[in-house]
Amino acid sequence: MKIALLGYGRMGQAIEQIAISRGHDIVIKTSSNTGYNIKEADVAIDFSIPDAAFNNISNCLNNDVPVISGTTGWLDKYNDAVSLCEKNKGAFIYASNFSLGVNIFFELNEILAKMMTKLDDYKVDIEEIHHTKKLDAPSGTAITLAEGVIKNHSQYSNWKLDESTENILPITAKRIPDVPGTHIITYKSDIDTIKIEHEAHSRQGFALGAVIAAEWIICKTGVFTMKDVLNIG
Repeated sequence: MKIALLGYGRMGQAIEQIAISRGHDIVIKTSSNTGYNIKEADVAIDFSIPDAAFNNISNCLNNDVPVISGTTGWLDKYNDAVSLCEKNKGAFIYASNFSLGVNIFFELNEILAKMMTKLDDYKVDIEEIHHTKKLDAPSGTAITLAEGVIKNHSQYSNWKLDESTENILPITAKRIPDVPGTHIITYKSDIDTIKIEHEAHSRQGFALGAVIAAEWIICKTGVFTMKDVLNIG
């Protein structure tokens, strides 16, 4: 399989190592929006920056190249990407986190929220910790976790960063050097505390999940999620 890496930072380099170890060829490596022919690739993996993501995705979908995107901070244009994919009968996966473990964590988060929804004594909060070079806050993973709680818990209608009021789920974002990523969901009452936590030990888990998604999407048409890739939920 010929892969285009759109965004060649630390994640792109980790994806390259995983892809090569699984027998794939990297035919494009770029951090710019010009100077390459996306049609050379069988599939593209976008881990770029928020300002470039939608253009990268559009270029792929307009040229019949399946695209996997893990870039966060551009989702105001997500519905446009979905419409373009459907119009061109393309193939597209966006995930806030491609780690296989995190996607299992997403499912656990929703199950726990359903279990806790009628226990009004427990208040929920989410904490995420990432490296200082991460541009967006809160993380896309934290937002996905918050949306999972809101969908399944009757008490919360929205989330906000560093704000805790009635019906608002608070997210705290911390930036610490050389931290791949930690996410903690806490249910706290006067009596006790329940926590679930996912801690990434390296970027390899994110890279592996992205490559597995790229392998899976070949010869498919539609807009998919990691639930489809992993056949969960």
